[in-house]
Amino acid sequence: MSSTEKKVNKLFGTKTLITSSTVGFVVGAALCGVVIWVLMPSMMILTKESKLGFDETVAALEKSIEANGWTVSGTIDMNKSMAKHGVEFKPRVELVKLCKAEYAQSVLATDRYISTMMPCTFSVWQGDDGKVNVSKMNMGLMAKMFGGNIAAVMGGNVAHDEERMLNGLLRD
Repeated sequence: MSSTEKKVNKLFGTKTLITSSTVGFVVGAALCGVVIWVLMPSMMILTKESKLGFDETVAALEKSIEANGWTVSGTIDMNKSMAKHGVEFKPRVELVKLCKAEYAQSVLATDRYISTMMPCTFSVWQGDDGKVNVSKMNMGLMAKMFGGNIAAVMGGNVAHDEERMLNGLLRD
């Protein structure tokens, strides 16, 4: 034991050092957990304002999806869907579902449970201020949490393709 260690042991004692180290670790971990808990929602869903009106945004998005080699597997008008069940909702919301069969096959071959997040979805929605917004999952970040083939396909190809699809459509 070095002379410095002997002095520290003499001043504080081993139990005090272990206790304070443990408390420091627990407090640090708790603070990190709180920061992640608070920041995660805003990091997982990305939203930007559209340069176009509502219907024009949906049409441009559908066109861009097809132009980038993907398939629009459906567009859901949430307002009409809710109205069928007697629920009125004024600001417009539409979900544009999209898929690229090759990417889906690759991910499903290794990780079928991720099918709960398929197909990919862009949400076009009107804010209370009347502005038109587009939201999407942050595929790059989400895919990193899963790792493996999901990270490679969804965090790579899918994330890059989505950026191209939205290019020129959103305000900076």
